[in-house]
Amino acid sequence: MKKMTTLKNEIKLSDYLADYLHQKEITHVFELSGGMITHILDSLSQKKKIKIISMHHEQGASFAAEAYGRLSNKPGVALATSGPGATNLLTGIGSCYFDSVPAIFITGQVNTHEIKKNNSIRQLGFQETDIISMAKPITKAAYLVSDANQFPRILDKAFQIAMSGRPGPVLIDIPMNIQRALIPALEGKSPQAKPAETTDLDFEKIMTLIQSAKKPLILAGRGLRASQSAELFLEMISNLQIPVCLSLLGLDVLPYENPLRVGFFGTYGNRWANQAIADSDLLLVLGARLDIRQTGADVGFFSNRKIIQVDCEEGELNNRVQSTIKVHAELQFFLNQFCQYLQQKKISLQYPEWLTEISKNKSQSHDTKELTLKSPEQINPNVLMHAVSKYNPYLSYSVDVGAHQMWAAQSLELHKGQYFITSGGMGAMGYSLPASIGGALALKSGFVVIVGDGSMQLNIQELQTIYRNNIPIKIIVMNNQSLGMIKQFQDSYFESRYQSTVWGYSAPDFEKVATAYGIQSKTVAKTSEVDSALKWMFSKELKNNPCLLQVMIDSSTNIYPKTAFGRPLHQMEPSYKPVEIEST
Repeated sequence: MKKMTTLKNEIKLSDYLADYLHQKEITHVFELSGGMITHILDSLSQKKKIKIISMHHEQGASFAAEAYGRLSNKPGVALATSGPGATNLLTGIGSCYFDSVPAIFITGQVNTHEIKKNNSIRQLGFQETDIISMAKPITKAAYLVSDANQFPRILDKAFQIAMSGRPGPVLIDIPMNIQRALIPALEGKSPQAKPAETTDLDFEKIMTLIQSAKKPLILAGRGLRASQSAELFLEMISNLQIPVCLSLLGLDVLPYENPLRVGFFGTYGNRWANQAIADSDLLLVLGARLDIRQTGADVGFFSNRKIIQVDCEEGELNNRVQSTIKVHAELQFFLNQFCQYLQQKKISLQYPEWLTEISKNKSQSHDTKELTLKSPEQINPNVLMHAVSKYNPYLSYSVDVGAHQMWAAQSLELHKGQYFITSGGMGAMGYSLPASIGGALALKSGFVVIVGDGSMQLNIQELQTIYRNNIPIKIIVMNNQSLGMIKQFQDSYFESRYQSTVWGYSAPDFEKVATAYGIQSKTVAKTSEVDSALKWMFSKELKNNPCLLQVMIDSSTNIYPKTAFGRPLHQMEPSYKPVEIEST
């Protein structure tokens, strides 16, 4: 066989990719092996500072990369082979797109001569799939590399696009013969993401509105993390002293102990937080897009107050909630300039009566008192979340989608340095377990997973990834032997006909499953057992090892409060009944 000859400054394209990722200080890539990415994997394996994390499903790899991107302020990177490997990435790609997470997804493709192009056939090469067309609607950009010499330019562009403006995913599809083509070696530093463009901001107008308000409120969302502006945000509120309500994806931008933290707002928000929105006369919206889960269906409820909305995407302004005062600006640039303005003008505000009113409402409708239990020994999920917080003051949380997600959002006490990651816009069950892997590796620490029995079964195979890499992930499976959130929906609208949530559904004993994977595990079913189990889970002996705690929750336990659909945000079940059937 004839050996490949290379010029002195030429290397294989897959080697160029490995060099580039190393230069960008990407420490981990996530993948499931397949024939069409073997060149890339071989090249990456020779870069000792890049750790390849082999997952057991491409969706798991995509969620791990997504979490890595959320927490590292660098694009997460996931690889998959052509055909089913590439299509299995799509849910994670969508999660990155909707939740503004930077990521680079690299798929292998069949040789260029095996791509069907415009031929009127379904497929030419084995596993040939047009992943570009499928991914375009949920990426910031998607490229098929048809010319190896264009690859360096495409790679530079992909990183800049993923990180600039509103972050998001980029897909690069590389045919097998292109991967092994020779191109000039990487020289010098690759370009960085472009800085935010300057915008004219009328801070006098904004301050006039704020100072004329008696009950101003800030709605804070994921945009503060996505724009790397959390510290600027803390500086701003220290001067303004305006209370803050947090969206599901913004829960970790303000520590639990901060006196300005009101709580979680939205359809399943804390009752007092939604009431604070109802009582407010001005809202400053930062990094929250005011979707239906944040506002409820009745957006007219928001029209009787001034709303200042800051967003880097013009399409998000005056979208669902109309008549807002639009500030089209990069959030980091806005906060940086606003903090300078507050300093120059020596502005310092106080709202003691307003904060007292919110505090009084909170004491009258505490989250641990929302549920009516059958017996004192039945585990209250909201109480459980506070107990977990007590035993875990340091590790961050990866939370899945379902009833447990809302209990966690309502009641976890997130302290400084703790992150809360979950699938927001995509709302993908099966997120938390693989995401905890990417999150733990990005933060170089342990992680806590909070997951329901339904969500756990979607990517349960990643227990093997956790065990094989000995990642100290603490897994709390809240097992109510049902798909609880949809079951509650069936109670409201389908006369408690539980098709596919109870009828036709089942869950295993997760303690036994974890044991089969070599992970230490326990089960609790009574309130009196919780404390000792949490002491075990967060003990020094298990600090550097994974473990699983199965918590049995009574299947009749619902999520309260919940905005009664069709009503204003603060009119919440069970005190109010919905007037329309939910569309989401």
